[in-house]
Amino acid sequence: MTSSPSDPTLERHFKGHRDKVTSVDLSCNMKQIATGSMDSSVMIWNMKPQMRAYRFDGHKDAVTSVQFSPSGHLVASASRDKAVRLWVPSMKAESTAFRAHTATVRSVNFSGDGQNLVTASDDKTIKVWTVHRQKFLFSLNQHMNWVRCAKFSPDDRLIVSSSDDKTIKLWDKNSRECIHSFYEHAGYANHVDFHPSGTCIAAASTDNSVKVWDIRSHKMLQHYQAHSGVVNSLSFHPAGNFLITASSDSTMKILDLVEGKLLYTLHGHQGPVTGVAFSGTGEYFASGGSDEQVMVWKSNFDCAGGSDGVRLQHRTTSSSTAQPSVDSHPSALRSEAPEPSEHFNGQDSHTAAHTQSASRSGSHSRATPSHTYRHLSSSSSSTHQPQTRGLPQRSPQVQAQAQASDGGVAPGLASTLEHIMGQLDVLTQTVSILEQRLTLTEDKLKECLENQIEIGLHLQRREEA
Repeated sequence: MTSSPSDPTLERHFKGHRDKVTSVDLSCNMKQIATGSMDSSVMIWNMKPQMRAYRFDGHKDAVTSVQFSPSGHLVASASRDKAVRLWVPSMKAESTAFRAHTATVRSVNFSGDGQNLVTASDDKTIKVWTVHRQKFLFSLNQHMNWVRCAKFSPDDRLIVSSSDDKTIKLWDKNSRECIHSFYEHAGYANHVDFHPSGTCIAAASTDNSVKVWDIRSHKMLQHYQAHSGVVNSLSFHPAGNFLITASSDSTMKILDLVEGKLLYTLHGHQGPVTGVAFSGTGEYFASGGSDEQVMVWKSNFDCAGGSDGVRLQHRTTSSSTAQPSVDSHPSALRSEAPEPSEHFNGQDSHTAAHTQSASRSGSHSRATPSHTYRHLSSSSSSTHQPQTRGLPQRSPQVQAQAQASDGGVAPGLASTLEHIMGQLDVLTQTVSILEQRLTLTEDKLKECLENQIEIGLHLQRREEA
């Protein structure tokens, strides 16, 4: 049975990793999905059924994080082998390695302009790199324990990081100084990211909660306690009104940030869900789990213009055959059955289609999913309808641009621009390889000169003797 058009549906699922999937990301044109895994590989999955997946095996240990560049023509990966790699997501599997960290690299993130990378590591540092010259620029060094995650702000002026030292730090990229620290009391943040407006951050915590902070007032805006397990990852919808979270309780939750409540609980993975990411338009999102599977879901959010941004129309649709959901979700919906998984490395991979369910939380839910903290009130109530003014809204113009991002540019022009960006990335890789060869040549010449000097001195001593 197919669920209502307004409910998220499972579109595709892929199986090819040989161990837990640790990270997922979608390319800007939704043609490819990148994943990292404990099996030490990066895989690039193609959305077209007839196209095969690519497996990249350059890392020597588990891959902890992957991300596409803004143009979609490069993929960055971080690993336990202490290296960061840049890949061209094609059959050739070309890559170059960045090495400066002295321990596991936990996360990697491109700046909005695609010019820089920020990485977080168990060596307690955050490092910033240039993409095109592939050079290490500087470190940020105030964390006292492993750094789990680091992300650029939408305008690339700030960096946010989370650490096992129970702090979330906000950094000024230009001055390289920590401008504020948020403190976690019960656990630490596994994952942190900026709201698309750039004025808030959200943190996924080991205390099973999700917190939203205002980076200007440094106040907590919202606190969601919807999961029953550690929250491993989160991703903002590009319009800024929804947040999706992934947890070790084997579920994903979609939160309405405007209303301050839980909208959906998604059951699909068998075991912990380790990574989740919205596509650039918000039309799709992808998830990965310890079950070695990668799933692509269609959001099916009903978008409306105006100052309220994205709205989800409330419909009550139920299925008599749906599995029972938890108490806080009175109606249960069954999503579309998954399609067969993709081919990879010349072999077919088949997995049995198991029941995927999406549970819609009702407004009369007994379990209160969130507590909203407002600027003008010192007290909060779990039964009070949350105020929406605490969370920033995008302007109608920005929303219109986000919603029309696919149709706003002529297809011919978009294709040409994409081709140009692809060529630039290829040139970048070529220049990088030439630079590396030039460095090797310089090192060899230096070695030859040193040997010649040593031979000359040796001969001189013999003559004197």
